Amino acid sequence: MTLTQFPSTVTVRSFRPGDGEAVADAWTRSAPRDPITAKRFRDLILLDRNFDSAGMFIAEDQGAVVGAAYAVRRRVAHDRDDLEPATGWIPFFFVVPAHRRAGLGRHLLSLAITWLRENGAREVVFSAYTPNYYLPGLDAVRYPEASALLASIGFSRIDRPSAMDMSLIGYAMPTEVRERINALRAAGWYLGTPDDDDLVPLIRIAGESFNSDWARAIREGVVGGMPTERIIIARNPSGEVLGWAMHGTYESVIERFGPFGVLPESRGTGLGKALLHLTLERMSALGAHSAWFLWADEGSTASALYAKTGFAATRTFDILRAEIGEIDNV
Repeated sequence: MTLTQFPSTVTVRSFRPGDGEAVADAWTRSAPRDPITAKRFRDLILLDRNFDSAGMFIAEDQGAVVGAAYAVRRRVAHDRDDLEPATGWIPFFFVVPAHRRAGLGRHLLSLAITWLRENGAREVVFSAYTPNYYLPGLDAVRYPEASALLASIGFSRIDRPSAMDMSLIGYAMPTEVRERINALRAAGWYLGTPDDDDLVPLIRIAGESFNSDWARAIREGVVGGMPTERIIIARNPSGEVLGWAMHGTYESVIERFGPFGVLPESRGTGLGKALLHLTLERMSALGAHSAWFLWADEGSTASALYAKTGFAATRTFDILRAEIGEIDNV
């Protein structure tokens, strides 16, 4: 392990009850442009079904939290029975400004990686952990020092999603989209809020044809009280659900758009554009001033549709990966 230079008054230990508020405060001081509240830290991290206090390493200087790194591995399968035993994640790490450039961040990462290795992981991903990531990856523009540190210990980029935003102030559905919606409805399509029974095929196609985490998010959102008016489905004249769009799924934030999907057989028909605009119209009607989401794959068909609609990329994230065997000498 690389020799550390941080003060001898700094100690590192695992998370224990009573730390939440202090860790959230230190996080916010370390990353003031990406702050977190104690409640959100609790909901996303401490109440995550895979949380293990042994995987969170907290640095203290004379009783004050000055840094942390969090490692997690699956203890509850994300999809079916797949625990992904060879993979671990580091969703976040931070060091407060006054304690940087002394090796503390590297030391915290080393402890997190060692813990993952001891629990069977052979690769580690930053951050891209589902179900409860705070950000999908590292914003290298905003955090160049963290990017350089991760690169120096063997992490390399495997994906580069973008966050996109669109103002809804003055939003009005384009005439041609309205006409297409009217034509679909005249042909027997249903475009609107799902009935309770529609949730069954919706969750099935979300999980089987798109992303198992989307199925989880829809199911848990509805069970948790999310109004179904936040979902718009497309049902063809035969009664099959072929696509949907929604908002307010994650943490009940009404301005957060998604997830959104149309089955392959209905792509290129204008159905996706119709669902997108119906959702934006509904969001505007509920008082949302903007629509945003954290993850669009660079160069994808969906990204192109969002850009044509008026969304613009506001941040880009690096999803990073390293073989644990390649970072023995952190």
